[in-house]
Amino acid sequence: MQVLVTGGAGFIGSHYVRSLLRGGYPAFADADVVVLDLLTYAGTRTNLAPVADDPRLRFVQGDIRDADAVARVMAGTDVVVHFAAESHVDRSIAGAADFVSTNVVGTQVLLQAALQSGVSRFVHVSTDEVYGSIDEGSWPETHPLEPNSPYSASKAGSDLLVRSFHRTHGLPVCITRCSNNYGPHQFPEKVIPLFVTNLLDGKKVPLYGDGLNVRDWLHVDDHCRGIQLVAEKGRDGEVYNIGGGTELTNSELTMRLLEAVGADGSMVERVADRLGHDRRYSVDWSKIADELGYAPRVPFDEGLAATVAWYREHRAWWEPLKYGS
Repeated sequence: MQVLVTGGAGFIGSHYVRSLLRGGYPAFADADVVVLDLLTYAGTRTNLAPVADDPRLRFVQGDIRDADAVARVMAGTDVVVHFAAESHVDRSIAGAADFVSTNVVGTQVLLQAALQSGVSRFVHVSTDEVYGSIDEGSWPETHPLEPNSPYSASKAGSDLLVRSFHRTHGLPVCITRCSNNYGPHQFPEKVIPLFVTNLLDGKKVPLYGDGLNVRDWLHVDDHCRGIQLVAEKGRDGEVYNIGGGTELTNSELTMRLLEAVGADGSMVERVADRLGHDRRYSVDWSKIADELGYAPRVPFDEGLAATVAWYREHRAWWEPLKYGS
């Protein structure tokens, strides 16, 4: 079996690759893995260093928008797990072009190549942000897509393209939509690694608006296990939400991070709210639980403590990414 992992040098993609090659997914125990990654600012070969010498791993630096490059790596592929994306909301607000190009056009190129190569499963990794904002309750997979940022709009567009290739061509696809991920190897522009690394360097952390925006937190290991369940047993054409089960306001998250690093409230700097800032995300993940047996295993307090410890111990990884080499 050959598995093509796009964006496999990024935060979530590299965790999936490391887990697969270390035997974490027995159904794929003998799989060869091809990683296709452009190595933009958020992707680095160091994320794959622990498995770099595995003979089953082949790394290809390339762009998912490059049809020729994609066709070459797609040859012989059985399963595609598509992580590659521009994913930072603030960057999409500053300029949406790269998000539309990578997330929409890049996904279309992959779908076309997968169709022509006859892959047996295409897993498209998406986000809960495509649903918009929800004041109470949780979104089922059937909820209309109402994205509010250029990033989430581009992901919604890619979701619809994936669906269309199944409905039109019969391509065996599944879509996953996850809540906010955290864990080691996350690029230090996202809130948890940004706040942790700032605090480790004695710098204040920027808290948006009133700090009452709510997010559900999902450890990257639980997310990747959910993706693997979908890759193995998901029904063709279906969408599966993957949640973590820990909802916190941004203020509550900040207080936990301050405590974990041994800092106090004086290290918090209130800043103007993000444009179009969604108030609350919450996915109903009963479908993947009932159909595929998914449940998050990493308790949030335990996962957060381990994540903070990882950043404390791996300055050599994050300092060049945050401050430049």
